[in-house]
Amino acid sequence: MTLLLGCIADDFTGATDLAALLARSGLPVSLRIGIPQDRRHPNETAAFEVIALKCRTSPVDTAVNQAHQALTWLKEAGASRFFWKYCSTFDSTAEGNIGPVADMLMAETGATQTIYCPAFPENGRSIFIGHLFVGEQLLSESPMKDHPLTPMRDSSLVRLLTPQVNGAVGLANHNIVSKGAESLRAKLAQLGNDGIRHVIVDAVSDDDLRTIAAASFDMPLVTGGSAIAGQLPQFYMEQGLVSLSEHRQALPKITGGSIVLSGSCSAMTRKQVANYAGKVTSLRLDPIALAEEGPGTALEWLRQQSPDAPKLIYATAEPNEVRQAQERLGRDKAGKVVEDALSEIARTAFDCGTRRFVVAGGETSGAITQTLGAAHLTIGPEIAPGVPWTFTTLGGETVALALKSGNFGKETFFTDAFDRLETA
Repeated sequence: MTLLLGCIADDFTGATDLAALLARSGLPVSLRIGIPQDRRHPNETAAFEVIALKCRTSPVDTAVNQAHQALTWLKEAGASRFFWKYCSTFDSTAEGNIGPVADMLMAETGATQTIYCPAFPENGRSIFIGHLFVGEQLLSESPMKDHPLTPMRDSSLVRLLTPQVNGAVGLANHNIVSKGAESLRAKLAQLGNDGIRHVIVDAVSDDDLRTIAAASFDMPLVTGGSAIAGQLPQFYMEQGLVSLSEHRQALPKITGGSIVLSGSCSAMTRKQVANYAGKVTSLRLDPIALAEEGPGTALEWLRQQSPDAPKLIYATAEPNEVRQAQERLGRDKAGKVVEDALSEIARTAFDCGTRRFVVAGGETSGAITQTLGAAHLTIGPEIAPGVPWTFTTLGGETVALALKSGNFGKETFFTDAFDRLETA
């Protein structure tokens, strides 16, 4: 099948989010974990190829290099249009990595201009006059201000992006977008004539996203959250670039135990952990104890549990507890000891018969999928907007994985996830 869009995502949960929204089109979506090691002839690809990197908080040079390798693979597979996916809360630091990767992709694809639109109205992320809102709160006033790795203390996407890219950053505000695709195209052209290569675009509704997609679907490079990408397939179909297949993929039935592994400390994940902990056997991990003693106690606890019983193991904690651990261990080490422990726990859980995994947190999901050796995921049913079940083969056995960004889903997400798998 013709590869319509080659996608690069900066973390694993973001990649599954993107794949889920593209899959709503009914067209085939392939999700590859890390830089693929094989080569694909153009007729061996899906309509949408998504490569999941783990580079959101990597050093800039590392992130740019990984994205370049992913781009090379996608080009060789036949892609001519590309999408750079980052979080709908624009998670980044002053140095990057959103802007530096975008600059590289523009240079390598020949794009003279690109847009930035992390809006996801269905999940409460909107952009108005260049400012990002989470629900009714400015980003800088939302719980994201206390994110342990990328605390977001400014809501202006123009200000956030400017130090990260070469050249000025422009804005196409909601007044422009609300007038339709031709209005937006004209604004982009005017900004381009003024030498503005990087443009933030407002969006507060799905109608806005459709307008933006109509104005940008033929760009060599589009960047943003998954919601804007989810609008692109309809325009490819309208242009006759692909037709909707009537084939429906049969989803596997998964047997074996279930476990939730949570490394996210987002506000919503804290509510989800509290909701689920009262329903199943659970164990809380302490980063300081992990740093001093390793995960041995948790692994022994896991081995003593019934393989078929649902379980929850989590390092999810309140912001003040996260700060205490970071002050004691350092920010990077505090995160790494949790990722390493949950990865080893996931491997042990698989060895004990677990075949259904829900993982909360982008960094945690990346670490666990790499440890398990998941290289290629099939996209299944959505549990919540942007969070699908995915399926992979490990050691000759089919495993279900749900990789959840921290703030996605309702309080009952963990219960909802396993219920959804049963009815798929």
